[in-house]
Amino acid sequence: MQHALTKVTRAEQAQALTVSTVAFTVCFAVWTIFAIIGVQIKADLGLNDTQFGLLVGTPILTGSLSRLLLGIWTDQYGGRIVYVAVMVAAAIATLLLTQAETYPMFLLAALGVGIAGGSFAVGIAYVSRWYPKEKQGTALGVFGMGNVGAAVTKFIAPFVMVAYGWQSVATVWAIALLVMAAVFWFATKDDPVLVERRRTGQKPQSTASMLEPLKNLQVWRFALYYFFVFGAFVALALWLPRYYVGAYGLDIKTAGMLGAAYSIPASVFRAFGGWLSDKIGARRVMYWTFIVSVACTFVLSYPATDYVVHGINGPIAFSFGIDVVTFTVIAFVLGFFMSLGKAAVYKHIPIYYPDAVGSVGGVVGLIGGLGGFVLPLAFGIMNDLLQVWTSCFMLLFGIVAVALVWMHAAIVRTERRKFPELGRADVVPELAEGVKRPSARPSGGGAAGLPRPAVGKPS
Repeated sequence: MQHALTKVTRAEQAQALTVSTVAFTVCFAVWTIFAIIGVQIKADLGLNDTQFGLLVGTPILTGSLSRLLLGIWTDQYGGRIVYVAVMVAAAIATLLLTQAETYPMFLLAALGVGIAGGSFAVGIAYVSRWYPKEKQGTALGVFGMGNVGAAVTKFIAPFVMVAYGWQSVATVWAIALLVMAAVFWFATKDDPVLVERRRTGQKPQSTASMLEPLKNLQVWRFALYYFFVFGAFVALALWLPRYYVGAYGLDIKTAGMLGAAYSIPASVFRAFGGWLSDKIGARRVMYWTFIVSVACTFVLSYPATDYVVHGINGPIAFSFGIDVVTFTVIAFVLGFFMSLGKAAVYKHIPIYYPDAVGSVGGVVGLIGGLGGFVLPLAFGIMNDLLQVWTSCFMLLFGIVAVALVWMHAAIVRTERRKFPELGRADVVPELAEGVKRPSARPSGGGAAGLPRPAVGKPS
């Protein structure tokens, strides 16, 4: 790969990254379209919260399950053609959505719309091939800013829906995808690795060899981290407009704007997370992400409660509750640190598994995306069963607490082995070229944020 990059100019790198990021933004806006139009569909069909959670989560299911296959195809056939195919297919499905009338028809159409979410695995593999290892964290962080498409939907879709109906939202978003597909095709080139492979006549890796790294427990641990930092982000991006409407009684336009206050930091700061991972190490970034997320979700999970204390001179009553302003501020902080964590997780993949970015990145994105499907459904079920609005944050608190404990346990286990440089929190291969590595290395799993050669079976 490094040889293929010798003739790549900075202008070509910038063009590939810019167009890919804009395309991902449009795809993400379509992928989360039900966060807004789903509220109107819920009212039209008289759905309960469980049915609503399934509706908004269904596109996430397709987008997640398709990522592994799309990532492999990108490695084999190149990101340019796969990216365009994904956008065209998603645009067609979004147009067909306007013809749905019953709940089963909406679910079927939502499966097709979800193809747009598979663009992430394509973009990660495509963009990473344009940059050397020491710059991939920043580049992939910038690409990940395309998550801001969720905020674009929340800002614009409510006004279009109120003025012209939810069908107009679907039509406009589909046209935007088709336009973006054309722009991408004419404004980008095949990646340098694919060009070099064609020049030398080298055959692409087989699917079986690309799937080989998935035997490593380390890959699945990264996937769990991504289940929270990305899956929970998508789930909240879909759920917050409904939460604001139900918990605080806001109208859909205001709810969409406030939901965007969460989606924006959870997207645009991903580039900063990638840069930070390059500079201080992804392990440290992951620690901060999980610690702050534990604190935020704990506070948000506490329901509004009335207390009565039996005082000396009689009962003393007081209440605890989070007002809408405080809630929005805490959600902003949560989104910010989740954006850092998303970049930190993907910092490792091209370093650990440079020849299987598509498959490894695909499975990590798959599991993370499944969080965006499973969690909204779980939120709806918990609302219907517990009848407590903050139950969604109770669930998120449990998930991030488990992720933090597992990550720390892996780090402690690694540092107890005789591999000195793994004891440093800021080590990444490109910053440790001068370190003389011991001939032996641990057979167990590396800690999050501590990249090592993609050989063997790290746990």
